[in-house]
Amino acid sequence: MSPGSVSVIGPKGNLAVAFDPAQITVEVNDGSVQVGRRDESKFARSLHGLIRALVANAVTGVSNGFQKRLDVHGVGFRADVQGRKLTLEIGYSHSVVYEAPDGVEIATEDGQGGAQVRIVVSGIDKQKVGQVAADIRFKRKPEPYKGKGIRYQDEVIHFKAGKTAVG
Repeated sequence: MSPGSVSVIGPKGNLAVAFDPAQITVEVNDGSVQVGRRDESKFARSLHGLIRALVANAVTGVSNGFQKRLDVHGVGFRADVQGRKLTLEIGYSHSVVYEAPDGVEIATEDGQGGAQVRIVVSGIDKQKVGQVAADIRFKRKPEPYKGKGIRYQDEVIHFKAGKTAVG
């Protein structure tokens, strides 16, 4: 642990969390990490909670890892992984190719509950895993009339009534 940085090492890898040593103190005692603040200003209090959460996420990430699951819904919609590249057939005239950044793994499996394919994004950095999942979802967001598109596994789509329902 160097000044202004906390390094977390575990079986899945290692992560570093940077912080402002003028505002925050971080100590390791008996295997637990204690995050404190130097004063009671609003800025120091907000940084205290942020750094505590970032360190907790780093500890969870290097020990268990994080996963986000996405479902692909739609007739003819497919997802396929070749190495680090995810190829999506999602209703466009062309295939959409997404390359996973370093530290994030992408896999596919058969979907359940109406989904044809499930995309599993996993890694040790919670922010990076969430950003990759959001980037993939952005390629074809679920539309509100039939629900076709890419959605998170537990996402609820509020369907709109079509024009025939108006009467």
